[in-house]
Amino acid sequence: MKYLLLLFTIISAEHSFATETIKQPMIIGEYLSHQSKLLDESRQINVYLPVSYSIKTQQRYPVIYLLDGGLDEDLVHVSGLTQFLSFSWVNAMPEAIVIGIKNIDRRRDFTYPSNDITDIKELPTSGKSSAFIRYLAKELIPLVDTNYRTTKSKTLIGQSLGGLLASTVLHQQPELFSNYLIVSPSLWWDKESLLTKPLDLKSFNGRVFITVGKEGEIMERVAQQLYDKTMRAGLSDKNVSFAFFPELDHGDVLHLGAYQGLGFLFKKKP
Repeated sequence: MKYLLLLFTIISAEHSFATETIKQPMIIGEYLSHQSKLLDESRQINVYLPVSYSIKTQQRYPVIYLLDGGLDEDLVHVSGLTQFLSFSWVNAMPEAIVIGIKNIDRRRDFTYPSNDITDIKELPTSGKSSAFIRYLAKELIPLVDTNYRTTKSKTLIGQSLGGLLASTVLHQQPELFSNYLIVSPSLWWDKESLLTKPLDLKSFNGRVFITVGKEGEIMERVAQQLYDKTMRAGLSDKNVSFAFFPELDHGDVLHLGAYQGLGFLFKKKP
């Protein structure tokens, strides 16, 4: 009987603890939905705000624009990197707002028209990056600046086809962003035609970080060529950097690449 009473007491205690458990959502940001006139569709952006944003109400923050920025894509881990790198005991970058651009059709938005039959066959919706770049410049950036306390510092992060898009912006409108973090860019697109286009960065005052993993001869070569091209275009080695991660591949190079890249892009100038 004593053992039975003890067992009943334990079960009752566990039940008591269980009924007092409270679950609530853990909120790390917010999202904005808006109707894009330029793209003629509804777009969503996911917004990570630094911890101090609601406390330091007069402070303004640099903005990181993240392609492939959905909750099921790269928003959470890249936001975590920015938080970690901005900790006072790390102090590799300032606190920043992260704008994760949720995809609708990345193959459409991140590519310019290709003359390669294989490209067209494999990515039939491709070729509309010019419209997406106009959306970034004319709608998204003004929307963010209107709704949040931002500085003039704007960084664009893109991987793979997103890296192609970031490379395209760098060629066409380099001063649209202050910094570029280009990871494993798909510069094979359209028979590597972007690498043949003119690139003038003499008046560009920002920084560029390019990185690639062990991803095969073509991916590694075109990333290196983009780095060489930025150097010839007028940037010094203080403003452009390249990192090769032989232990990583296309699937996992972004995290370590972004960690090192953000540290470089936000490194204080001497």
